[in-house]
Amino acid sequence: MALDEIDRRILRALQKHGRMSNADLSEQVNLSPSACHRRVQRLEDDGLIRDYVALVDARKLGLPATVFVEIKLSAQADEVLDAFEKAVARVPAVLECHLMAGTADYILKVVAEDTEDFARIHRQYLTRLPGVAQMQSSFALRTVFKTTALPV
Repeated sequence: MALDEIDRRILRALQKHGRMSNADLSEQVNLSPSACHRRVQRLEDDGLIRDYVALVDARKLGLPATVFVEIKLSAQADEVLDAFEKAVARVPAVLECHLMAGTADYILKVVAEDTEDFARIHRQYLTRLPGVAQMQSSFALRTVFKTTALPV
């Protein structure tokens, strides 16, 4: 789908303030409210805008620890990958799971209350994932930069 500059302005604005009213959005992107609404509807229908969410502060929720876990599997067969992916999607503390090229097969982003909580998550969930041959965990000391906004 080809995006023009108005579509890009709409996407940039909504990525910053997803709860912005159509009236405010139309004013910001210099369109009439009805034209703006039609464009947003088209972006949603075309799947460019997938969803609207609230970004919750993990620290204030009591989950200040972020851990990146590198996973190496015992095999690369489709059934091993599928079983792992289905199982890891059910682990509540895993925010992201990425299939990788390189030394690790997967990288997980996990949140926890502290090191003891991560030890529980590790013991209760991660060690039980199917096909895992090796794991290496790295604790983030501080988040320097974080965004959900894509460059449009």
